[in-house]
Amino acid sequence: MTLSVTFLGTSGAVPTVERNPSSIHVRREGDAFLFDTGEGTQRQMMRYGTGFDVQAVFLTHVHGDHVLGLPGLVQTWDFNDRSAPLDVYTPRGTRRSVRDLVGAVGATPSFRVDVHEVSPGETVLDRETYAVETFRTDHGTRSVGYALVEADRKGRFDRERAEELGVPVGPKFSDLHEGNPVELDDGTVVRPEQVVGDPRPGRRVVYTGDTRPVDATVAAAAEADLLVHDGTFANRDAERARATGHSTAGEAGRIAREAGVRRLVLTHVSSRYPGDASELRADATEAYGDDAVVAHDGLTVDVPYL
Repeated sequence: MTLSVTFLGTSGAVPTVERNPSSIHVRREGDAFLFDTGEGTQRQMMRYGTGFDVQAVFLTHVHGDHVLGLPGLVQTWDFNDRSAPLDVYTPRGTRRSVRDLVGAVGATPSFRVDVHEVSPGETVLDRETYAVETFRTDHGTRSVGYALVEADRKGRFDRERAEELGVPVGPKFSDLHEGNPVELDDGTVVRPEQVVGDPRPGRRVVYTGDTRPVDATVAAAAEADLLVHDGTFANRDAERARATGHSTAGEAGRIAREAGVRRLVLTHVSSRYPGDASELRADATEAYGDDAVVAHDGLTVDVPYL
């Protein structure tokens, strides 16, 4: 089942020739979401072929470089006769600002736009096989991070063992895999635990938005398959990171190491490092103890099952 993350915008507050303001597109099979919508997000969606079938937008905070693409995107959907409602999630206390932003050009879209306020520690989207949860971040304003968390998958079905136990090929295989015992013609009962392995963990993708390094990220990203973390500054600019509510690449690497994540990708790169983010990568890798990646616009990261 596909789970992929496409970086539509990877710049800090000031865009550069190479980097658009912040936005990330996540596709999980037939479902698609945006996390933040910096200016020009809709063009980046066209450029990198993500499709426009987005069901929800998750905003980490309402600074301009993370939200100014939303009104244009809503207008484009309206021009394209969208009828499906759009859910927008935003930190508590910012709903009015987001509503005003959507209506900034004075037109009401033909589809419903529902703006939901969220707080850290909530499950804001709950589907049968996955959920989107919030966690606390620290950016000096109302902000949250988001984690897409899949439910555990069924254990592997041992067909060879089932046949050894006399289970005929057919519907009884499915019954066992669903967790139901089956009775054979001779009265023998075969139980699921005899032929089905332990549940297998689903995938976890975590996005911090803009933040200082915080313990809440470590908890939310524990053993995550992918952590997308604020990596605005190199270690040499640590004072600037503290003053502006951001993280250095090394701090992001430390958080990733403590959380035990399988892959770290940095984003929100300051315009101080135009064209070459190798210093950020080196700082993060040194702290992480594995190969960290600095995202660039158009990068797509596929998240496989273990």
